[in-house]
Amino acid sequence: MALTILIVIVAILALGYLRAPLIAWTIAALAGIAYGVYGGCGLHLGWLIGAGVIAAIFNIVPLRRALLTGPIFGIFKKITPAMSQTEQEAINAGTVWWDAELFSGKPDFKKLHGYNAPKLSAEEQAFLDGPTEQLCSMIDDWKITHELKDLPPEVWQFIKDNGFLGMIIKKKYGGVEFSNYAHARIVTKIATRGGTAAVSVMVPNSLGPGELLQHYGTEAQKDYYLPRLAKGLDIPCFALTSPYAGSDAGAIPDFGVVTRGSYTDPRTGQRHENVVGIRLSWEKRWITLAPIATVLGMAFKLYDPEHILGDKEDIGITCALIPTEHEGVQIGRRHAPPGSAFMNGPTMGKDVFIPLEWIIGGKDYAGQGWRMLVECLSVGRAISLPAMSVASGKFASFVTGAYARVREQFGLSIGKFEGVDEALARIGGYTYQMDSAQRLALSGLDSGEKPSVISAILKYHNTERMRKVLNDAMDIHGGKAVVLGPRNYLGNAYQTIPVGITVEGANILTRSMIIYGQGAIRCHPFVLREMKAAMANNGAEFDKAFSGHIGFVFDNAIRSFVMGVTGSKLNSAPVGGDLAQYYKDIERLSAAFALASDMAMFSMGGSLKFREKISARLGDVLSNLYIATSSLKRFADDGSPKDDLPLLKWAVLQALHDAQEALTGFLANLPNRPLAFVLKWIIFPLGRHFTTPRDRLGTKIARLLMQPGAARDRLTRDVYVPKNEADAVGVLNYALSAHIEAESTEGKLRRAQRDGKLKALNAQGRLDEALASGQITQAEHEIVTRARRLKREVIMVDDFDKMLDQHDTEISARIPV
Repeated sequence: MALTILIVIVAILALGYLRAPLIAWTIAALAGIAYGVYGGCGLHLGWLIGAGVIAAIFNIVPLRRALLTGPIFGIFKKITPAMSQTEQEAINAGTVWWDAELFSGKPDFKKLHGYNAPKLSAEEQAFLDGPTEQLCSMIDDWKITHELKDLPPEVWQFIKDNGFLGMIIKKKYGGVEFSNYAHARIVTKIATRGGTAAVSVMVPNSLGPGELLQHYGTEAQKDYYLPRLAKGLDIPCFALTSPYAGSDAGAIPDFGVVTRGSYTDPRTGQRHENVVGIRLSWEKRWITLAPIATVLGMAFKLYDPEHILGDKEDIGITCALIPTEHEGVQIGRRHAPPGSAFMNGPTMGKDVFIPLEWIIGGKDYAGQGWRMLVECLSVGRAISLPAMSVASGKFASFVTGAYARVREQFGLSIGKFEGVDEALARIGGYTYQMDSAQRLALSGLDSGEKPSVISAILKYHNTERMRKVLNDAMDIHGGKAVVLGPRNYLGNAYQTIPVGITVEGANILTRSMIIYGQGAIRCHPFVLREMKAAMANNGAEFDKAFSGHIGFVFDNAIRSFVMGVTGSKLNSAPVGGDLAQYYKDIERLSAAFALASDMAMFSMGGSLKFREKISARLGDVLSNLYIATSSLKRFADDGSPKDDLPLLKWAVLQALHDAQEALTGFLANLPNRPLAFVLKWIIFPLGRHFTTPRDRLGTKIARLLMQPGAARDRLTRDVYVPKNEADAVGVLNYALSAHIEAESTEGKLRRAQRDGKLKALNAQGRLDEALASGQITQAEHEIVTRARRLKREVIMVDDFDKMLDQHDTEISARIPV
C-alpha cells in the first residue's frame, strides 16, 4: 500500500512538473483508480464510476460549462472590478513580449537568445563617433550649470544643424531616422559629458510632438512641423503635468470647450473669423523646454456642452499643437532643477482660442489623447531616463575605478580596502544590470515591440540603481566630490538624481502601481482573457480561459515545489557549465512568481490593486527576473567574454536574491495567513536558497574597474573621455596608467624608507635621494614624478575667492609640494 501511495505521489509530481495536458491527467487518474479496483488494492467500483463522472465534467465542454465554469462565470462577472476608460487604455497600450514569458512560469530561453542583438548601422556608428563626439567636446558642464545657466548658443546651433533633434523623425521629413538603439547610445554618450545637453537632446526625441505627429498627425501637420522639428527651426515641448495632476494624468484639470471664435494664425499672420474651435485654459508645471519652445504640445480635457461635434459632451483627454507665439500662450519663466540648467518651466493660458485643426490628428482624434500618450510612452520611457541612468553607471564605473586605484591612503590604493572594494563591486554590478536591461528592451523596440511593462521596469529600476551607483561613487571620492567646481565631475550628476526619480511618473507609484498593475493583467496568460470574456459576456471564451487558468495554477504549484526540493537540478538550460544553473533558478522563480500572483489575485480579488505594498513586491520579482535574463542575454550577445564573468555572475546572483527577498516579503504580508503558510512550504520547501554575491566575486569586479582592460572598456563604452590631461575626466586614464607603471618603484621607495635607507623628510626629497644614491634609475625617477603629478591633478579640488565668484585654475602653481 505504501508503495502504491508513493507511486501516486510521484505520478502527480511528474505530471505537474511536465505540465501534462488535462487528458493526460484524466487517463492517469482513471488508470490508477482502475488498478486500485481490479488490482487487488481494495477500492470499490464506485470509486471508478465517480472518477469517470468527474472526468466527464472536466473534459466534456458542455458539461463543464453547465456544471462548473458557467456558475463561476456568473460570480466572476459580479466581482470583477470595473475598469475606467483610462485604465482600459493603459492596459491595452503597447505590447507584451519577454515579460509575458517571465509570467508564464516556464520562460522559453531559446526565444530569448533568438532575439536580435541590437546593433548600430554604419551611419549611426559614424554619427556616434563624429557629431556626438564633437558635441561632447564642446560641453563645459560647470560653465553651463553655474555661469551660463543654459547651453551656449554655438552648442544649441550645433545640435540643431547636425540633426540631434530629429533622431526619431523619418528621413523623408528631414530627420535622420535612427534606430531606438542608436538614439539611446547617443543620449548615453552625451549624458556622460553633461546632463543639460543630454536632456535638451533627449526630450524632443522622447514623448512629445515629434513622436505623436509621426503616429497620429494629419498629413498637413506632418508636412509642416516634422521638417521644422528635425532641423531645429521649431523647438517642441509637451505639457502634460499640472500642479494638481502629476502621475495621475487622468486627473488633468486643464480643459477646453468646443465653441466658435476667431484667431490669427501666428505662422501665417492670417485672420480667421467665426470658426469652430476650442476655448482652452491651462496651468502646467515642470515642462522641459517650455521656456524656449516655439511649439507647445498640450494635453487637456475636452468638453462639448453645445454638442457641436456630436452627442457626447465629455469628449475626453485631447492633445493639440499650439504655436507659442499664439495670443494668450504664456511661456518664458523657468524652474531650477538641481545640478542642471536644462530649460524647464511653467506654461499657462486662459481662454485661449485654437482651431480644431490644431488637434494632433485633427478633430477625428478629439478625445483620443490618453490612448495616444500611453501608446507612445512605452517607447520613450524605455529610452530616455534609462539611457541617462546607464550613462551615470558607466561614468561612475570609469571615474571611480580609476580614482580608487590612483588615490592612496596608508601607502595603499583605496580600492584595495575591503569597504571600498564592496562599493566598487556594486557600482560595476548595477551598471551591468542597467545596461543589460536597456539593451534587451531596445532589441524589442527595434523589432517593432512596444513593451509597456518593461518600459516601466526600466524607468523605475534603472533610475533607482543610478541613485545607488552615484551614492557609492560619492562615498569613494569623499572630499573630492563634496566641493563643487570644474574639477568635480560627480557633483552635478549627484544633485540631479531626484529629477530622474520624479519625472515620467514618480518612482514610488511606478513601483507600487504600474509595473505589476499592468503586468498582472497584460502578461498573465489567462487573466486578461477572462476579464475580456466577462466584459463581453462570452461564456465560451471564459470557459477556455478559466479551465486553462486552473491547470496553470496547479502546474505551477507542483513545479515550484519540485524545483524547490531539487534545487532546480531537473530543469533544462540552453547552455552548459556554471551558467546553466542560473537559467534553472530563473525558471524556478518564474513558476513561484506565477503561483504567487494567482494566489494574490484569488485571495484578494479586486482589492489587490489597492494593496500597493503587495503589488510592489510582486512587481519586484518580475523586474528582477527581467534583469537577470537580460544580463544573460547581454553576455551571450557580447560573445560570452570570460573577463566579463564576474560582472555577469554578480548581476544575476543579486537579481535572483532580490527576487527571492521580494517573494519572502510578499509571503510575510499576504493577508490570508493560512494560504501564506502553504505557499511558503511550496515555494521555499527547504528555505531561502539565493544569497547575495560572495565577497570574492565583488573583489574581482573592483579589480576589473581599477585595471585597464577589455572588460572595463566594454562596461564603460560610450563614456566620453577627453584626450587631455588638463581635463578633470581626461586626466584619469593618464593618471591610472602612470600610477600602475610607477607602483613597483613606489614600493621600492617605501621599503627603502622603512629600512632606513632614505632620510629625507618629504616624498620629493626621498625620491631625489633615491636617485642620487643609485637606488632607482633616472627613468624610474621620471615615471614616479609624472605619476605623482597626475595623481595630484586627480585628487585636487577647486577653490574660489571669498564670494565664490572667481575660480582659480592655477592651484598647483601656488601650493608647494
